[in-house]
Amino acid sequence: MTNNVNTNPGALIALQNLTRINAQLEETQRRVSTGLEVSSAKDNPTLFSLAQQQRAELGSIESVQQGLRIGISTVDVALAAGESISDVLVEMRALASQAADPSLSAANRTLIQNQYADLADQITRLVDTADLGGRNLIANGGANLVVVASADGGSTITVTAQDLSIGGGNVNVSADGSDLATVGGAQQELLDIEASIAAVSTALGSLGSGSNSLNLQENILTRVSDALEVSIGNLVDADLPRESSRLQALQVQQQLAIQTLSIANAAPNSILALFA
Repeated sequence: MTNNVNTNPGALIALQNLTRINAQLEETQRRVSTGLEVSSAKDNPTLFSLAQQQRAELGSIESVQQGLRIGISTVDVALAAGESISDVLVEMRALASQAADPSLSAANRTLIQNQYADLADQITRLVDTADLGGRNLIANGGANLVVVASADGGSTITVTAQDLSIGGGNVNVSADGSDLATVGGAQQELLDIEASIAAVSTALGSLGSGSNSLNLQENILTRVSDALEVSIGNLVDADLPRESSRLQALQVQQQLAIQTLSIANAAPNSILALFA
């Protein structure tokens, strides 16, 4: 091989090798720092496109899940209030039973009527407090709850509103306790309370079924969401243990390449000995 100071083939080869190693090292460092093997379209256009499509679907599912959770909360609030109303009706039934006693004194009857009216007011308060974000499933005139149940918006779940206000059809009791003023009125009120308790139980069953449907759909979407996250990871995630080993190997190769280039660059100096 001819030695000269104008061209150094050994240095050129060493430099090409160092450049190649540096490029590989940079790519490996990117994978280690991001945790992604495919972080942009230039890494792998096909996998990046598939991952982006699945990310978009995942985002849609998360939006649907948020709506389902809000719906679940709305129904749960209505259920809690409805169950309390059922408990109040049970208390009202006990008072009506007392008022149906012919031997009850006028003073005690008045006291029972006042207690009865207070319980009726409690039902009204419970109905009013079952509001969540402007939606009340047990108020008079309350709208049905319609919740989107699929990422494409093509499927919905409807929870039918149940009017549990006094006089709304399900709860038909005396609001002021005046029906307890007589024995006959108290006996009729007992029948109305029993019918109201049965109607409220049916309404709560409908709300409970709606809550179960919402919870079931939310759980299904959670499993789908988890599967999509795993799929995206399979497409774009880097194998970090493998990349870590590769990073160490490339760092050693880089050091060797630098030393090789240094030796190649020093080779022309040997020509000086010929002119000593």
